[in-house]
Amino acid sequence: MRLCANENIPDACVAALRAHGHDVNWIRETMAGATDEQVMDRAAKESRLLLTFDKDFGELVFHRGKTAANGVILFRISQPSAAAVAETVLRILALRDDWTGQFSVVDDRTIRMRPLR
Repeated sequence: MRLCANENIPDACVAALRAHGHDVNWIRETMAGATDEQVMDRAAKESRLLLTFDKDFGELVFHRGKTAANGVILFRISQPSAAAVAETVLRILALRDDWTGQFSVVDDRTIRMRPLR
């Protein structure tokens, strides 16, 4: 899967995603300090699903009309350790194959998905 991991995704999670064959552009490596809009533009330009812990992306998509055609997954999960986050993110991504075109919010109990315009 082609992913764009926002700066707030832990390095252990990025390493685990890559080890499982995912093509990950990690913003911390390629665009450190980029604005949320720049991150969204990069994910869209490279046709990547955006992974983040930042709620501001919902504001960009639903209130400011920013395009995120490949989808966004906003994680609102417990973060006891970077390794636990990595395990959870890998498990969640494997649960579905319909992330594209959705704004998804994943918490400790549910996955809520809303189609993007």
